[in-house]
Amino acid sequence: MRLDKFLKVSRLIKRRTMAKEVSDQGRILVNGVAAKASTNVKVGDELTIRFGQRRVTAKIERIQETTKKEEAADMYTIVKDERLSESE
Repeated sequence: MRLDKFLKVSRLIKRRTMAKEVSDQGRILVNGVAAKASTNVKVGDELTIRFGQRRVTAKIERIQETTKKEEAADMYTIVKDERLSESE
């Protein structure tokens, strides 16, 4: 599944256009490598996403084309959620 679609379906990022912008800015790493919106992700991949002053690392547990809001969080596990200093 494409990275931008996974981020939207899993609700890590609410809109697919926003997921595309964030990934094209180089703020998302898949297994430690900068990823574009079209990068294919699979179960077991680790995503590192920079949101302003936060860096969230999540591991993909499941991939589904669609999901209910209540079940979206089951698609990934948060490994780390860290606050960044101003200089990073």
